[in-house]
Parts: sequence; structure tokens; C-alpha cells
Amino acid sequence: MSLTIAEARALFRPERVYLNTASYGLPPRPAWDALQAALEEWRCGRTSWEHWAETTEGCRAIFADLASVDVSCVATGANVSSLIGLVAAALPDGARVVAPEIEFTSDLFPFLVHAHRGVQVRAVPLADLVSAVDGSVDVVVTSAVQMATGEVVDLEALAAAAVRHGTKTIIDVTQSCGWLPIDASRFDVVVCAAYKWLMAPRGTAFLTIRPELLASIVPLAAGWYAGEDPHGSYFGPPLRLAKSARRLDTSPAWHCWVGALPALRLVQELGVAAIGAHDVRLANRFREGIGLPPGSSAIVSADLPGAAEQLEHAGIMAAVRGGRLRTSWHVYNGDDDVDATLAALRA
Repeated sequence: MSLTIAEARALFRPERVYLNTASYGLPPRPAWDALQAALEEWRCGRTSWEHWAETTEGCRAIFADLASVDVSCVATGANVSSLIGLVAAALPDGARVVAPEIEFTSDLFPFLVHAHRGVQVRAVPLADLVSAVDGSVDVVVTSAVQMATGEVVDLEALAAAAVRHGTKTIIDVTQSCGWLPIDASRFDVVVCAAYKWLMAPRGTAFLTIRPELLASIVPLAAGWYAGEDPHGSYFGPPLRLAKSARRLDTSPAWHCWVGALPALRLVQELGVAAIGAHDVRLANRFREGIGLPPGSSAIVSADLPGAAEQLEHAGIMAAVRGGRLRTSWHVYNGDDDVDATLAALRA
């Protein structure tokens, strides 16, 4: 029998109302316990390391399921910018890139550093992103959900425009994967850092890529873990990379992936659609309480001067981005958190 979200809340231990998942997610108890057990094994030197590394493969399989792609299309890494950097390095000289004007820099800098070879990055208002995709654009890069504002990009319209004009699509789902369903097979590249809505330790990230594009990407940081047989790739030439997207892997930070596996299992068990319905319902209940119309995001950005200080005084953790209060609502939040937050603001 599947776990309900109400039951899942008991797996978390926030010391206060936590509304900052857009900065980092909280670990469920199984993830925390697995990480502590592995750290104790490390401290005591009582085991070898291979079973820690194997958790990476479990995470890869779950992410493939969450992203609706075959596991052979998924690469693992430590962060978004290093994974996107591989794609940016493969662009031809003079490639033309379009992106939202307030996009997170980990999605932009990997392209901007190639200005010396004529790669051009044009920033447009988010509302104009789909219409900006035309025959003059080689690549469009965007977050599915904007970290500053919580705005949700119309990915269906973006995918359709990209197909019409032969534009490659690179989508960052760091602020959405875990609460907003994604079909990564519709896009050329999808990247995700798992330490936010997937509630994994920082240092875990994924990339999905269309199989026909894989050969064009040079695995610039290839090591033993990118080998077809990682444990048979410890020494010497010849080059023997994996045939799948795993050729883009970097050697996993073991304990990060140990903690990630139970967190991803929880997301998979609860179901992204159910989590999203829960998160957006709470966000909209909060929006109603502060006089905003309903939205479609788990992130709420509001112009409430002094609100962050009020919430901090009440022991509620939120954030400020672009001078606006940003609250982000997730599995471990409930109606009681909405009530407490609204009461703190009214006080």
C-alpha cells in the first residue's frame, strides 16, 4: 500500500516551519539514516566502498522513471553547470542561444564563457521566450520553473516551437522535478540538481539526452566511472567509454548518492503528480491569504516589504530573491504551516 503525503510528513523533522525548498530540500528519515550509517562505516573503516557507489545506479533508474526516459539516456554528476558545460562545449562556433533574462547563472555561464568562439546568448523576457524561438536560434535554454519568481514555463509550447524551427532544447528542472511531472524525452537535454525538490544531499545531479545527440558530446571529465565496465576501467588505455549516457558520468561522491537513493524512492512512491497537487494547493492557500490570485507553482514570490524579517522573528524559514519574499511549499509542509505563516505576517 502506497504511503500518503500525510503519512510521509512524519518522516521529516524540521525544527520550525520550513518554506525554503527552492534553496534546499529536507531529507526524509530513511535518507538521513542511510547517510549516517554510511558515514559510520567510513569513520570505522569497517567496509569497502563498492556498495556506496552502487546507489548511484539506483538513483539513475528512479530518475529515468521520474523523467519518462530510458535509463540509458541518463548521466549523473555533481551539479548542473558541469553537466550543461559539456553540452555548451559541443556547440559549433557562432551558435546562437536564447534564454530568459532572469535565468539562473548555472544555466547561462556555461554558454557565455564561449563568447570567444562567437557563441551568442540573447536574453529575453520570459513571456517572450516561446516567440523568440525561430529560425535564427540554434539553442533555447531555460528552467522549467524560475527560481526567482516561481513562474512555470509553457514547456508544451516551447517544445512545439523548437520542433518547428529545428532548435535544440535544454531544460533545467531543478526547481520543478519532484513536484511537476516532466517528459524529458520531448527535449534534447534535461538537467536537474537533486538537492532541492528531490530532497537529496547536495552533490547529486542528473542529465538526460536524446540518444542521437550523445555522440556529439565529448566527455571532457571522463574517468573510470564513465567506462563501459567501471570496475574494469581502473588502469591504462585504450579508451573504453560506456555506450550509453553513462559515458558522461563523473566519479560519484559516494555518500551523497547513499543519501539520495531513499529520498528519490520516497518521491517515486508518493508520485510526482500527488506531490505537485499537495504543494500547489498549499501555495495557493498562502497566495489567497496574502491577496494574490491562484497560481500553478509550488513557489510563491510576493512583494511584501519586511515580511522575511517578520517570518524570521516567528521562527519561519523563507527566502528573499530579487527583493521579494519567496516561499516554497513541499511534502513536509501542511495547512498548519500556511496558517502559522499567515498569522506571523498579520502580526
